[in-house]
Amino acid sequence: MAMPDPHQDVRSSSGVTISVRGVSKDYATANGETVHALDAVDLDIAAGEFVSVVGPSGCGKSTLLMLIANLVPASNGTILVDGKASKQALDRAAIVFQRDVLLEWRSVLDNVLLPIEIKHLDRAVYRQKALELLDLVGLKAFADRFPRELSGGMRQRASICRALVQAPGLLLMDEPFGALDALTREQMNFDLQRMWMRDQNTVLFITHSIEEAVLLSDRVIVMSDRPGRIAEIYDIGLARPRGAQSRSDPRFLQAVEGIRRNFMALGILSEV
Repeated sequence: MAMPDPHQDVRSSSGVTISVRGVSKDYATANGETVHALDAVDLDIAAGEFVSVVGPSGCGKSTLLMLIANLVPASNGTILVDGKASKQALDRAAIVFQRDVLLEWRSVLDNVLLPIEIKHLDRAVYRQKALELLDLVGLKAFADRFPRELSGGMRQRASICRALVQAPGLLLMDEPFGALDALTREQMNFDLQRMWMRDQNTVLFITHSIEEAVLLSDRVIVMSDRPGRIAEIYDIGLARPRGAQSRSDPRFLQAVEGIRRNFMALGILSEV
């Protein structure tokens, strides 16, 4: 396998396509039983599209993301990233988890540059881009600090910069704001939208929040209870950029209510 040129210019993001066909996933439990996590999922995501997945806990949202990332194998079906098997396209993908998983012994800047070192790219070339990303999320002044000196929201901002510094065509985000307070989460939504609009990478975003999914996404995928299936897909026709005022837009309210009614019809939500 050819190694990348360590002296190449900083790459710019451009989205990749995702094609999921007939994908199912079964897990064997410790007592020998089988858990059907996903069943016959078909999904196409266009290059540069922002797609969110919402559904109940245990419905296979995160499993779908892990399958696309090639971190676990599918039991059935095929997944293509830019027309190739996902394992052949891993260098185009970056993942942000719910926990920031920053390395405590590295500074914020060194954490952001970690993927560059792993891929044997020129650290000096990417250093300026890392600083620009940190500046974009208000962390440039903390570049030389250590993770223990940051708040939870600041740590997650740094982890997103770490994912974006390598200019991924595909950004996979597994409930990245789930552990944050409401105000910090709101700001992170705006920060993420701004960076996505600039880079135009493809984003698959897992969340439990209907409002967050509608605010951020071009489309929202509604998953059924386990075994997870795609129950409905909602196109979100709101103009960008979307801010706090977007939440009072009739189209926003209509989309949120439509998704909520879908969960009620599936028996996932019930009113008193």
